[in-house]
Amino acid sequence: MKIIQLSVFAENKPGHIVAPCRLLAAAGVNIRALCLADTQRFGILRIIVRDWRAAAKLLEEAGFLVKPTEVLAIEVPDRPGGLARVLEALEGTSINIEYMYAFPFGRGEKAVLIFRFNDPDAALEKLQSAGIGMLAREELWE
Repeated sequence: MKIIQLSVFAENKPGHIVAPCRLLAAAGVNIRALCLADTQRFGILRIIVRDWRAAAKLLEEAGFLVKPTEVLAIEVPDRPGGLARVLEALEGTSINIEYMYAFPFGRGEKAVLIFRFNDPDAALEKLQSAGIGMLAREELWE
């Protein structure tokens, strides 16, 4: 299923990423997944939280630039070949992976892959038809 990830933009300087994390922590917001990417001038903190609307509002009110983005959360076996199976399901299509990141998952020997696709609807349809397991937002907190 499609879920919403928040991209929080910050200057690429020492200490600038602590402020949004501290703000969310003080408000009791648990970050379930995150990825930090950088360019020479700025960084992008990509996060998944339970209530993305409340987190976005909190961050924006504190002056952060926040962009909600649709991503897919894909559950795979946490063993060699889990990612390859997902990628193989997309072979021969025009679906492009813009970025992805992964984290271990607390349901047995599973991992979660977070993907940003150029066409999330087409990716969702293709992956589901290949029998690839998707996670709904609520399942990330089980």
